[in-house]
Amino acid sequence: MKKLNHVLISFLNAFGVFVYVTGVAWLLFNGEHIFGQVSGFVLPIFLLLLLIVSASITGLLVFGKPVHLYLGGFKKEASVLLFVTLAWLIGFLLLLVIVLLF
Repeated sequence: MKKLNHVLISFLNAFGVFVYVTGVAWLLFNGEHIFGQVSGFVLPIFLLLLLIVSASITGLLVFGKPVHLYLGGFKKEASVLLFVTLAWLIGFLLLLVIVLLF
């Protein structure tokens, strides 16, 4: 893979994580308005299932392609893709911190 492909694929994966996390945060922030007052046993089940689904989706977006590349024998490309994806995620995090500070 070319270096440009690593940057583009890693950006799309990191952006996908950012969009998914933003959607889940929005859902949790507006949950009472959307679903009303929830009591009892259903809310903890929902939150635990959401945690499992979220870990699966974000794990797939961050580690899916690098693991596929690694198992295919492209160890250097897998490492580069993983670390560039993490760099994009750190960049999104820093951008969010800057937005929150100002």
